[in-house]
Amino acid sequence: MKSSSVARCVLGTALAAFLVATPIELSAQAPSAQDLSGMTAAGSYLAARHAGQQRDAGAAAAFYGAALKRDPKNGDLLDRTFLSLLVDGDIEDSVKYAERIAQADKGDRVAQLVLGVHALKHKQYAAARRDLAQSIRGPITDLTATLLSAWSMYGTGDSKGAIAAIDRLAGPDWYAIFKELHAGMISDIAGNKKEAGKRLEHAYKLDGTALRVVEAYGSWLSRNASSKEALDVFETFDKALPRHPLVVEAMSQLKAGQKLPLLVSNAQAGAAEALYGLGASLGRRGGEDLGLVYLQLSLYLVPNHPLALLSLADLYESLKKPELAIKAYERIPANSPLHRNAAIQMASNLDALDRSDEAAKHLDALVKEHPDDLEAIMALGNVLRGHKKFAECADVYTRGVDTLKQPEKTNWVIFYFRGICYERSHQWPKAEADLKKALDLFPEQPHVLNYLGYSWVDQGVHLDEGMDMIKRAVQQRPDDGYIVDSLGWAYFRTGNYPEAVKQLERAIELKPEDPTINDHLGDAYWRIGRTLEAKFQWAHARDLKPDPEDLPKIEAKLKDGLPEETSSQAKAVKSEKKSGDGG
Repeated sequence: MKSSSVARCVLGTALAAFLVATPIELSAQAPSAQDLSGMTAAGSYLAARHAGQQRDAGAAAAFYGAALKRDPKNGDLLDRTFLSLLVDGDIEDSVKYAERIAQADKGDRVAQLVLGVHALKHKQYAAARRDLAQSIRGPITDLTATLLSAWSMYGTGDSKGAIAAIDRLAGPDWYAIFKELHAGMISDIAGNKKEAGKRLEHAYKLDGTALRVVEAYGSWLSRNASSKEALDVFETFDKALPRHPLVVEAMSQLKAGQKLPLLVSNAQAGAAEALYGLGASLGRRGGEDLGLVYLQLSLYLVPNHPLALLSLADLYESLKKPELAIKAYERIPANSPLHRNAAIQMASNLDALDRSDEAAKHLDALVKEHPDDLEAIMALGNVLRGHKKFAECADVYTRGVDTLKQPEKTNWVIFYFRGICYERSHQWPKAEADLKKALDLFPEQPHVLNYLGYSWVDQGVHLDEGMDMIKRAVQQRPDDGYIVDSLGWAYFRTGNYPEAVKQLERAIELKPEDPTINDHLGDAYWRIGRTLEAKFQWAHARDLKPDPEDLPKIEAKLKDGLPEETSSQAKAVKSEKKSGDGG
């Protein structure tokens, strides 16, 4: 799928325009009836606008609704109430407003889409097609309405008509995979095995890394060809994107001699699949608001759709609403292969809510339940590392390393993270070994090059090699403020103060609020005689809440300036420069 085309389509919709002008998000708790009863229409409207600016769709819907009761003929309030309810996932209530909007404007695409989905859910297939036909005008809505109409035709037993409707739709290149997948699924569920196989194979050839395409085609192969052919499809996917729970489960079933079930079982599930697929794609490509609406409509049709719930949670995370992401994860059925992944991700959201002890306890229980679950181990280590519990996180990452029979390239990150924890807990020999191991697994990985190179230069050892590693990291990540800071600090440690200033000033432009970078620039300014600017940078570093161990050093520099280079590290720098030892 061409992401640029999708993005343009999203930006072209009326809904996206509304949401850009009035950003919305979801609320865990809307205002009570008592809160609303004493408010004037103007007060309710202003409160709704504020809720919208805070991206709180639940509160916005309640306040707009209260204002609308006092001014029932106000079309703008009607639209805003409807859209807020829709974004909040309250589809049944949004239908009432969609009906009013459609009466006034039969061409309102979003209202007609909601009415069509509502009719489809209640098996009112003729009404669904009528409403969906009114929502067609634009690439995204054309495809959506066509796929949903096709599933409503299947609901009446007209699978041939459904596939013909899909085939008649012309549009951008990225339509093809959606058209072939849904034509294949309709043929499969209707018992047209040959047509289903042809369509699903074509979809698979268009994109062999699309999860639902792989599942649909692999399922068809298991029932109509052979388990070996089906297993080949899943194993190919697994090599490209390892250990996806749904793929792992499918491979286990195939190896046990089982045939895989149909991906969808009825018209409602097929329509939900269309809405999920489009919503997930939009959400990943910058169309969060419209993606959110599509996912809510998908879940209206199939409330426990695990992948739709995962995508919904992911969107909440991108909107900085971890409490709502947790609620979405909690809805994933306990018997779903995705349930454990959701449980792990829930912990990250608990941590984002400053409930780190709860997050760590939650993850520790998951690890105890499955001691070889590397993903849970990594998540626990990451929580501890994020809260600077470095000795503890090193121990946790060690448990993860112990699960690796033969480390692969993808395992570089656990050695890198454990190396950081060892370095920060003053266990440098172990840290150095882990960082070198990470580079063995993933040569030229820029973050590892940066960390190891920076550490060497800061210690005054392996200066040439360390500087070279940092430069190579900068070449790969020229706009990474932390890596540019490392290069500036390397120049500082080797006595090239003018170049240090140049690089550190650029690092500040990239990461202006980082205390360490501000501290480094202050040191560099001091060395070239720009003492007033040095003290300004140190004061800024102090105010940016540096690590507790760094604060006294910064305050001492503010009082007395930067000491002369008489430390053992400076001597080591001079000694290594003289010896020319590059590591």
